[in-house]
Amino acid sequence: MANRLAGETSPYLLQHAGNPVDWRPWGPEALERARREDRPILLSIGYAACHWCHVMAHESFENEATARLMNDRFVCIKVDREERPDLDAIYMQAVQALTGHGGWPMTVFLTPDGEPFYGGTYYPPEDRHGLPSFRRVLDAVADAYANRRDDVRTTVATLRRIYDTGVAAPDAAGAVAPELLDRAFRVMAMEYDVRHGGFRGAPKFPQAMALETALIQWARTGEPFPLDVAMKSFRAMARGGIYDQLGGGFARYSTDAVWLVPHFEKMLYDNALLARLGVHLWQATRDEEVRRVTEETFRWVAREMTAPGGGFHSSLDADSEGEEGRFYLWTADELEARLGPDAPLVRAYWGVEPGGNFEGRSILSVAGGEAEIAAGAGVDAERLRAAIGRAKAVLYEARAQRPWPARDEKILASWNGLMLRALAEGARAFDDATYRAMALANGEFLFREMVCDGRVMRSHKDGVTKLAGYLEDHAAVALGALALYDLTFDRAWLDRARLLGAAIVRWFWDEDAGVFFDTASDHEALITRPRDVSDNATPSGTSLAVELSLRLAELFGDDGHRARAERVLTGLAEATGRFPLAFGHLLAAADLAVRGAVELAIAGDSSAPDFGSLARVAAGRFVPSLVLAGGPPDRYGDVPLLAGREGRAGRATAYLCRRYACESPATDAGALAAQLDGAPRA
Repeated sequence: MANRLAGETSPYLLQHAGNPVDWRPWGPEALERARREDRPILLSIGYAACHWCHVMAHESFENEATARLMNDRFVCIKVDREERPDLDAIYMQAVQALTGHGGWPMTVFLTPDGEPFYGGTYYPPEDRHGLPSFRRVLDAVADAYANRRDDVRTTVATLRRIYDTGVAAPDAAGAVAPELLDRAFRVMAMEYDVRHGGFRGAPKFPQAMALETALIQWARTGEPFPLDVAMKSFRAMARGGIYDQLGGGFARYSTDAVWLVPHFEKMLYDNALLARLGVHLWQATRDEEVRRVTEETFRWVAREMTAPGGGFHSSLDADSEGEEGRFYLWTADELEARLGPDAPLVRAYWGVEPGGNFEGRSILSVAGGEAEIAAGAGVDAERLRAAIGRAKAVLYEARAQRPWPARDEKILASWNGLMLRALAEGARAFDDATYRAMALANGEFLFREMVCDGRVMRSHKDGVTKLAGYLEDHAAVALGALALYDLTFDRAWLDRARLLGAAIVRWFWDEDAGVFFDTASDHEALITRPRDVSDNATPSGTSLAVELSLRLAELFGDDGHRARAERVLTGLAEATGRFPLAFGHLLAAADLAVRGAVELAIAGDSSAPDFGSLARVAAGRFVPSLVLAGGPPDRYGDVPLLAGREGRAGRATAYLCRRYACESPATDAGALAAQLDGAPRA
């Protein structure tokens, strides 16, 4: 018999709708029951693609005896962390304070008022590896709440202090200056894995935002090492098992230090951030391997992650057929049987040996450089590429006949905004009509289905849009709209971004504290108003809002937007310099604030060939902090970049400016190229 989750749209919640546990969604009904009956709340938070969430569900939540214990002693609430990042952030703080670590599934015990007093992550069904069994935890927590209430109150009071630390004074951390950005990169570089790429040891996460910061440092200084950090790391991931060699797209992270064995779930946000990094690396280097992998990732989104209306789904599960990664694994015999004469060459390329490299099977990963593998096999590189191309087509078709990992088909605004931005920038850089159409379809979907009365909603599935959007949703969608403006020079996208920028100021900015909060001022009252400023798996709402504010300030000459952004940056300056891996996106925004925008205005008819030639020159180069405007100046009287600037001699004309000084107006694409090439270090 289905429980109260049966009426939800979240695939994660629906996975638990058939549990014997009397699960309830977070909401007034569940909280009121806990208060009325004076029961503790058992809050379980996870997400649809989470492997260990599935394990704990099978071991405990599907077990009748465990479910009876949960139902008898607790009010049981299930939350999809992707729908409710506010609840996830609040209670993850408590779990980290209690245990020293975090993760999912997250299991937190609350008072009826929502105050945490005990928690952890995964609990096994029996005592194992130093972890108490879940039933033992349930008994102990229920007993403590019933018989040792003073101890519970003491713990609640202790944990309450993690939420009551307040906000630092805006100018407490010192000014943001070029020296801070240089220091941040030096600290970041100390964590760089020179041998394998990426940062630190195992497990190893992509850290796309930190690699973006390294690429910006290269563009600003011309020093080769920052570029090596970004390129070597991207290439190592692209050749490793963390990258799907057949279907494109990156897995969540690598369980080892060499990028071979991934945690096989594929998240939209990782691929958005890595694809955008790939676009920028290609602009900087023209490396064809980088372009191939980036475009394969876009094609994966188009093929496997795009909903009929243009939105993008959230994730693919790690598991299929009851095993993690089963969908992606191969044996040497399977390759021999399917690839015929190409099999030996393909096996050498992907390192497939009879014993496998993962539980008796093989994760496909490139065994070395193309020239090196071809020489070792006694063939030329062209023959190797042809064999791999044939193998990819054959093996992808064969894999498509296997049971697929589950797909989380909810559409989240912020994650879509991140992918929209990557696609729009990819369409510009690669001059690709397919990516352009995908980006436009996604942008129209977001503003048609997920922006209501000037505010962004969080989640959409099966025609239902719900949940008030968070700071990250508003800022990511607005930045996606700005990227569409850069792609199309359609004024409507600029106005849409400006509309959301105003909504952020109205609903998320606190003038007294000088900060952006993650939830709107009219959001449901929780035990604290969350504000997570660190860039973790995704950019924080704060770092996205800071970047958006700075870009809108440049485009519209808005001193209010600039002042808010600089106030936030100042308050976080010290933390940013000391812990740069936790502030990768904020550092990119700080670069825009500190070193100033590279302002490019292209005056003229945006449909004319000469305008297109100038726009393509700009699209083909990596220019940090580029702020772009284009079109007939008479349509942009409120945009200082274009106001009063006319085409010269009847031709489209580019005006490039930095720090209140402008280059000579350029009507020739070659002249603009030379100006742009020197702009980052000017």
